[in-house]
Amino acid sequence: MTATVFLVALCLRPAITAVGPLLPQISADQHLGEAAQGLLGALPLLAFALVSPQVHRLSRRLGTERAVLLALLVLAAGGVVRSYTGSGGLWVGTLVIGCAIAVGNVLVPAIVKRDYARNVSRATGFYTAFITLAAATASALAVPIAGLADWRLALAIWSLLALIVAVIWLPRTRTLQDRPSPATTSSPETISVWRQPRAWLITAFMGLQSTTFYVLVTWLPTIEIDGGLSERTAGLHLFLFQGMGILGGLAIPFLLRPERLRPAGAVIASLPVLIAIIGLLAAPGIAVVWAAIAGLGQGAALVTALTLISLGGRDHAETTRLSGMAQSLGYLLAACGPFLAGLLAEQTGTWKASLLLVAGFAVLQVVVGAAAARTRTPATV
Repeated sequence: MTATVFLVALCLRPAITAVGPLLPQISADQHLGEAAQGLLGALPLLAFALVSPQVHRLSRRLGTERAVLLALLVLAAGGVVRSYTGSGGLWVGTLVIGCAIAVGNVLVPAIVKRDYARNVSRATGFYTAFITLAAATASALAVPIAGLADWRLALAIWSLLALIVAVIWLPRTRTLQDRPSPATTSSPETISVWRQPRAWLITAFMGLQSTTFYVLVTWLPTIEIDGGLSERTAGLHLFLFQGMGILGGLAIPFLLRPERLRPAGAVIASLPVLIAIIGLLAAPGIAVVWAAIAGLGQGAALVTALTLISLGGRDHAETTRLSGMAQSLGYLLAACGPFLAGLLAEQTGTWKASLLLVAGFAVLQVVVGAAAARTRTPATV
């Protein structure tokens, strides 16, 4: 039954990653400029930032398993609202989707640490593989489904997945309700995560890798379409970008498991995105190659960030609080990425400045990742 946590991972990205390939259709239907499209892409991340610090309170009140069930049901409802309640519903539904996913983002790493305490990095790799597989599938299917119906169905269909997983998850809320929740077993003598230097480094790394990912997942199809590719081809490239993340995510735990290799692992996980952005600027004609390389990096970097979060807490409660801090402030930083990239493109008329911005974030990610992996968790006081 513990493996059902990986099914929850399937629901944590499709409602977001299906949007990028459909942005040209959504913007034409809703009359959105690049800045507004960027804001639409950033809205779930703002919801992550707003909700993440409060998730431990929800977990303490309902229990971890019940909080996850509630999140799945709200996610399903948000998908329907976004697609079928008009222009206002597009924005409200997107915000609701972000709030629901934030609960899973925070609680699942803590559940992984609780249920797979002896092999956190490998379990995190599998969890991330499920996230990436679902995200990539949603990106690849978005345009074909819209071609058969419209963009509204192509987005709303992922509500069905959330409902199915909610039904599968339901028995856990009954059989595991008496288990200690990640938010209820904390030592009163631990140092607050907000006072730990390592927590701030992990938060910065989480934010930087999320920024590069969400800029690319939001704008890569549009960048390629503007460069002359078809919507279907751009969608397939986005599928490749996320699909390669599975390989990167499954490979990187071998470097993260030995503590002495973690700084090198964080650097290796971060370099491919930088290389890919430079490639897109220098040789855009082989964008498919750069999409694949960036995908390897984004999968590896996400596993690295989640592993550092899982290993950064000394108990379930501290892990949940660290996860909330890292995802709150980290996604607040990430939310700026799609909006700024869209705004720069709107103001300059090209994507060069936007890609240079992402390259700058990627350089910082390399430096911060090495520092975050090297800094030790403080002892209790």
